[in-house]
Amino acid sequence: MNVQHEASGPVQAVILAAGKGTRMKSELPKVLHRILGRTLLDHVLDAVTAAGINDCVVVVGHQADLVRETCGRPGLKFVVQQPQLGTGHAVQMAVPELAPDGLCLVLAGDVPLLRPATLARIIDRARRGEAAAVVLSCVVPDAGAYGRIIKDETGAVTAIVEARDATAQQLAIGEYNTGVFCYRTRDLIESLGNLTTDNSQGEYYLTDTVADLVGRGLRVEAVVTDDAGEVVGINTVDELEAAERMLAGRGD
Repeated sequence: MNVQHEASGPVQAVILAAGKGTRMKSELPKVLHRILGRTLLDHVLDAVTAAGINDCVVVVGHQADLVRETCGRPGLKFVVQQPQLGTGHAVQMAVPELAPDGLCLVLAGDVPLLRPATLARIIDRARRGEAAAVVLSCVVPDAGAYGRIIKDETGAVTAIVEARDATAQQLAIGEYNTGVFCYRTRDLIESLGNLTTDNSQGEYYLTDTVADLVGRGLRVEAVVTDDAGEVVGINTVDELEAAERMLAGRGD
């Protein structure tokens, strides 16, 4: 049974920025690499702010002080994830800063091409009160290493399966998780408390909150972006350079 109740409190954002970014081959934290003169994290913070969210929590870890010094701005909160035990664990670190009666947008600090209008779309869907969580997804012919969106016959999301844990049938699904979510905060907090490390990486996956919500009779929905470039995460120098070219050539 789907339980429907609207979140009446604030919309907050949790931005995951604790990683080292080993594949960047640099001592600089990944989120501090720059495109068009601004850090990846600043691009994400700007998009979140332009989408109407002024209450943001950044989860830091690797060179936390440098990230704070470089990207700090009035009203921005930072929490430290140490050790780093996965994306679910990262969001757990932010829970003391969250208002249970509101909505919580969760996204990574390395997705600099996200448009504010896209973030506003998933926040608006979550505000309607029909779903405990809304995930931003993208559909491509081959979703590669991304987590697959599993849906039921009604189109509701039932699970997100990481590629490394997926069956061959699940890997054939072209709709993938972009890593951007908007939750009813109270439901998110409860699901975070139910996470386990029963997976190939031995980590707390944020994506496992989806199966937990569904298992508690709550609805999870997907909002699809048709622009795969908008949701690309930066993991290598080549990807950084490609993102800079895309952003420079974009008309918005």
